[in-house]
Amino acid sequence: MPTKVEKDAVTGTDTTGHEWDGVKELNTPLPKWWVYTFWATAIWGLAYCLVYPALPGHKGFFGYSQRAEIEKSMGEAKAKLAPRMKQMAETPLADIRRNPDLLRFAQAGGRTLFNDNCATCHGPGGAGNKGYPNLADDDWLWGGKLDEIYQTIREGVRNSSDDSRQSQMPKFGEGGLTQPQISDVADFVLALSGGAGDATAAKRGEPIFGEQCASCHGDKGEGNPEVGAPRLSDKIWLYGGDKKTIVESITYSRAGSMPGWTGRFDDATIKMLAVYVHALGGGK
Repeated sequence: MPTKVEKDAVTGTDTTGHEWDGVKELNTPLPKWWVYTFWATAIWGLAYCLVYPALPGHKGFFGYSQRAEIEKSMGEAKAKLAPRMKQMAETPLADIRRNPDLLRFAQAGGRTLFNDNCATCHGPGGAGNKGYPNLADDDWLWGGKLDEIYQTIREGVRNSSDDSRQSQMPKFGEGGLTQPQISDVADFVLALSGGAGDATAAKRGEPIFGEQCASCHGDKGEGNPEVGAPRLSDKIWLYGGDKKTIVESITYSRAGSMPGWTGRFDDATIKMLAVYVHALGGGK
């Protein structure tokens, strides 16, 4: 409650006349330098809002736009790279690898493009993830030659595009095979790659594999890049190589999808990506 202004006996400072539960407030104003600094920053902030486009619908007195600055710098960079990109577009894929300067340019640009657009699924350096192929080994679903990689990037896999690479493994659990038959085939597939399984069951599964699976995966599980059928005779697995996962793949199939980059990237950009992926270590 308000009281009269008096001088504090301990500090010698006047009170403000306010008191709460016997506690009196001392009249100690802020230092002048702090007050001046506060008002200076407030005036500066107001001036900044008026001069620059800091408020909705206000373009600023100088008409400055950071977006315009970025667009300008990107345009300058694009213009600087235009001759190289033109050369990239006009050079056949095979010839890019024969031109050291153009190859370095493609790999440098391809690395940036890959990290921005592909690494989310395929991992940094193309190391792969569950359901997303490792691009640094020599196991390829659709072929690891430079032109095959280029086609895969350009068209994608199992997407809505008419040009997309298409293949579909049947869901054998929906009437194609019984669960005991699927189990036997899974043991045979394990045996193809040297995995531990039931040898007797694998023997039963071999003729079933020959009838139902060999047309795509090959008699010995060697795979077929023309239809995107993975090799089953090695220890490289896209979803997992244990029996449970193999049974799941046979029963329900897999339908991994990759977008086609035609329309998003021009041909020169897709070539750069293809060259970079091919150079990761697994390109044939």
